[in-house]
Amino acid sequence: MAERSVVVTGGTGGLGGAVVTAFVEAGWRVVVPQREARPGSEPAAAGVVPVVADLADPAGVAQAVEAALGDPAAPLRAVVNLVGGYASGGLVHETPVEEFERMLTVNLRPTYLVTQAALPHLVAAGGGAVVCVSARAAVAPLRGAAGYSTAKAAVLAFANAVAVEYRSQHVRCNTVLPSVIDTPANRAAQPNADHSRWVTPAEIAPVIRFLASDESAPTSGATVPVYGRA
Repeated sequence: MAERSVVVTGGTGGLGGAVVTAFVEAGWRVVVPQREARPGSEPAAAGVVPVVADLADPAGVAQAVEAALGDPAAPLRAVVNLVGGYASGGLVHETPVEEFERMLTVNLRPTYLVTQAALPHLVAAGGGAVVCVSARAAVAPLRGAAGYSTAKAAVLAFANAVAVEYRSQHVRCNTVLPSVIDTPANRAAQPNADHSRWVTPAEIAPVIRFLASDESAPTSGATVPVYGRA
């Protein structure tokens, strides 16, 4: 029986599967929000609790957090924010403000809403951890992707603010910064790249699990690069 629960947003994505597996193998109850039920999908693996929820909507976020609180024997102790998206385009003067703002919405809004909703429960449980996923672009912006780079920098700034505001209440917040993640989607987008230099989901997942666990109890406000050899 699991003794603690974690919400993993983006748990069905390219990185999410590896992160969910890492937590299940460590004995966590893992709540995985998804935008819609998938007809014909296989039953959830043991330890995984799927919940249909739109994480851009406060009501949907409330449903996801409520599911995470559904087992009193496994209190909510961690949140992992993986939801995000990438888009590139022209230079700043060529990028419509709507495209710029869309990157902020996709990358920052779910992270903010889910963390905001979970924090009172983490505090009530005596503490816990929030792990956010930013990107190397937050500290080394990409040409032609000002919206993405800005959004990921905002995720990093938000995580650091949470770390400061909730330190005295034993809630920690740390951020990982991947380079290019070796996923099928990224391989399709960059078929001629040297994929051996990219960081794999299986390499990132244990870092995230560690930052959510009691093993990293002294650590909050950290920015952890997970670049592989990229």
